[in-house]
Amino acid sequence: MPAPAPSTSPGPAPLTPPAKQPPAADRVYTHVKDAVLDRRYEGGTLLTEGGLAEAVGVSRTPVREALLRLEVEGLIKLYPKKGALVLAVSAQEIADVVETRLLVEEFAARKAVPASPQLISRLEALLEEQRHYSDAGDLATVSVKDRCFHAEIVRHAGNEILSRLYDQLRDRQLRMGVAVMEAHPDRIAANIAEHSELLEAIRSGDAEFAAQVVRRHVGRVKVLVRGDDR
Repeated sequence: MPAPAPSTSPGPAPLTPPAKQPPAADRVYTHVKDAVLDRRYEGGTLLTEGGLAEAVGVSRTPVREALLRLEVEGLIKLYPKKGALVLAVSAQEIADVVETRLLVEEFAARKAVPASPQLISRLEALLEEQRHYSDAGDLATVSVKDRCFHAEIVRHAGNEILSRLYDQLRDRQLRMGVAVMEAHPDRIAANIAEHSELLEAIRSGDAEFAAQVVRRHVGRVKVLVRGDDR
């Protein structure tokens, strides 16, 4: 009697290992930082270790580690046995950020001209994304795309040191951007229009007009965040 043919049916599919979670301290850090930047945790909010541990689902030890990192970045102030206070954006910080942005971005706007097709294409895409998220009412993402629009121009200026300096402003820019849009929702459309004007200045090869648009556009941030808009 012939032996039965070996089975050709496939065996059980191998189990896919579950995705590995980031370390607990990193999860707390990301949770707090994202909430501070999009103003779910506003300036003046007191965060407790216990509350954060419960919110993220970790022990208190990684919470302490994450809060120490955030204090170094200037987003919170630790108070022993009390918690962490989310720091409000100060008038001096606004002035410092705007001054630095003007120095970097005016220079970058001039250097980006004549613009490469890659820069023009990228700015067009970011402008369209700003319109999309504005229509969806997603202010945090609008702020991210706003910042990316300016950062793309800085990156294409071709100065790596300047680009790294500009990247250090990222968190402060995002936080101020959300604050402006919440306080002045009518400015969202105006910002997009000003970005469109800047894109056209760069596309046309007018370096000085591009720098002028940047100066007017960025200068508005200081006025709006401080609540002095007329």
